[in-house]
This record gives sequence, C-alpha cells and structure tokens, in this order.
Amino acid sequence: MAAQTRAPGSEKAKKLKKREYDEDDVRIRPGKGSRPRTRIRPAHEEAVSGFVVAVDRGRYTCLIESEGEKGRRRKKDQLEGATMSGRVVVAMKARELGRKGIVVGDRVALVGDISGMANTLARVVRVEPRTSMLRRSADDTDNTDGIERPVVANADQLVIVTALADPPPRPRMIDRMLVAAFDADIEPMLCLTKSDLASPDELVSLYAPLGVPYVVLQKGATLDEIRERLRGRISVLVGHSGVGKSTLVNALVPDANRAVSHVNAVTGRGRHTSSSAVALELPDGGWIIDTPGVRSFGLAHVSVETVLAGFPDLLEGSIQCPKGCNHLSEECALDAWVAAGHADPARLVSLRRLLASREGTPDDDHPVEPESPSG
Repeated sequence: MAAQTRAPGSEKAKKLKKREYDEDDVRIRPGKGSRPRTRIRPAHEEAVSGFVVAVDRGRYTCLIESEGEKGRRRKKDQLEGATMSGRVVVAMKARELGRKGIVVGDRVALVGDISGMANTLARVVRVEPRTSMLRRSADDTDNTDGIERPVVANADQLVIVTALADPPPRPRMIDRMLVAAFDADIEPMLCLTKSDLASPDELVSLYAPLGVPYVVLQKGATLDEIRERLRGRISVLVGHSGVGKSTLVNALVPDANRAVSHVNAVTGRGRHTSSSAVALELPDGGWIIDTPGVRSFGLAHVSVETVLAGFPDLLEGSIQCPKGCNHLSEECALDAWVAAGHADPARLVSLRRLLASREGTPDDDHPVEPESPSG
C-alpha cells in the first residue's frame, strides 16, 4: 500500500481556514428598552419641602420647613397664611432637572445636606407645580428674541408701586404691568406713594374703569391698610426705580435692610438699588417678594386674546370682529358693541390703552403726565 503523501502547504492552509462563529462570539447591542442607562429617575420620597427665597448665580437659598413637616408637602394656604418656621439652606439644581428654571417663589424638594451649616450644599431634585408665573420679555422690538423670562412663581398678588411725584407716574409702564398680571392670572393692586407731594385723584380716576384696587401712602402715615391687603398672601412688588419700593419693604419688614437711593435731579430717574428678587416673610403672615426696579417691561409673549380675557363685558362683542382683529383699527366691532350699550365706553378706552402698550412701541423712557380717562 503506497504511503499517502501530504500536499505541501496543507498545514499552513489548515491554519488559515476561516473560523466558524456561533452566537456566543457575536456582541449584540442591547435595544433601547434594555439599555443599562434609563430615564427613570428616583422618586426622592424622603425629600424635604422648601420655599425658594433668593437666587444667585446657580445657588438657591431655600427656607425649609420645621422638623415635623419633613417628607410631607405643605398645603398652599399653610405656606401663605402662617409663619414658616425652619432654617435656611443653600442648594444647587440636580442634573436630572436639566434646563428647567428655578425662580424666587418656587416650591421645591430638597435632598442631600440640609443642615444649613456653612459650606454645605443641598440639591433641588423637584420643582412642584406652579399656581402662577409672572413673566416679562427682554424687549418688544424686532431686534430681540422676544423670549419670555420668568420673574416670580406662585404669587397671587401683583403690587404695582408708583410714585405720584419725584419721579412722576408713568401710566404706560403701569399699563404694561397690568397686562403682565392678566397674563399670569395674578390679582393686581396699585400702591401710590408720595401722596404728600401730589394728589392721587387723577391717576385713580384713570384706572377706575379697570376696577383695580389701590392704596395711597405718604411719608409718616400709617401702613395699616396695605398691611391688611398683604396679610396671608404672596405678593410681588414691581415698579420702576425711585418710587420708594425698597423704603416700603423696609417699613413692612424691619429686618429686611433693603438698600434705598434718591431720584436723580437731572434725569428724573431712580437708581437700581435692589439687584435681585428676594422673598421676605411678613410679621403678620404672608410674603412679599421685592424685585429690582425696571425701566421697561416687555410683553412680546402676551397675546391679544389674553388681554381681552380680562374684559369679560367686551369679550362677547369681539365675536363680531374680523379675523385677526387687533381691536385697535376702525374695523373693530367693539365700537358698535359699546354704542349699543352693552359695555361702558371707558372700559373700551382702557382695553385699547392696554393693547397699545403691548404693540411694541417704545416704552416711556421719559416721565409722562397721567392721561385722562377720556383721552
């Protein structure tokens, strides 16, 4: 029997033979439903409830509730109507909140180091649903983004502080703030300061058709009326610089120590002394939120329908208006509605004044004398 001879290179060919793979050799990427990373976040059931009283460069100063309230959500009326005992904690925003903004007035859930000691930092892991949000735009002109900026959360009263003189009142600014209140579903109130320098009658009559409540203050007089209107509520104070807002805050909250300044005799404007919003607890219950003085209040984010909703006596008449009516043109059907006796003519004048204030016209950079209701 002849010996079998192996072909040259057969050993090398065997080594180069293609390997046979099975399922254990194949790495299969897991599907979306089975990836280790998940969007399911921890519930943080043991988180402590807090109230944001100040915001400064990514750090949130919160007042947390007393030990007996830990882990339980406090009701809104308890927070507003009672003195909130607790301690001050500085916190940062947790990563899972993403780009969600946090503003003064927010109710939040806190975890981590909530001792409140120096050099400690807690984490805000949840922002509770808001009851209201006061917003403003940076500007109304076409050269800006018109994006709304949140100012204060969960306020239920907007106190528009304006001086009757030094500096003189600016009705267009007041109108814009009223529109912002209607948009946020916050009850507005006029606070007229420096009545010892000028009479409030003309300005009061201007806003009488809107039914806006008001208080009149003067130097050295009692603050009982405004204290009563603020008691048990979360009120945000807004106004342009120099109207006496910080002075009022210091009188209402003796330990506030808010900086004050005087009006420039040349420009007639005040100086920005409050640099950031801060919530202050009132001795008799409730909160006031002092905001920096403003020289403009953009309303690019507010629609015509939102403003009109604040005038239920005119809302029905707007059904007959042409599509896209801005209620400022001659084609508007509201003139006929008022002529037929369905609404007070002064109400239509007020509506159009508010609508004109959000139209993007330049804000009142210079002091303006109050207008008459008929004008």
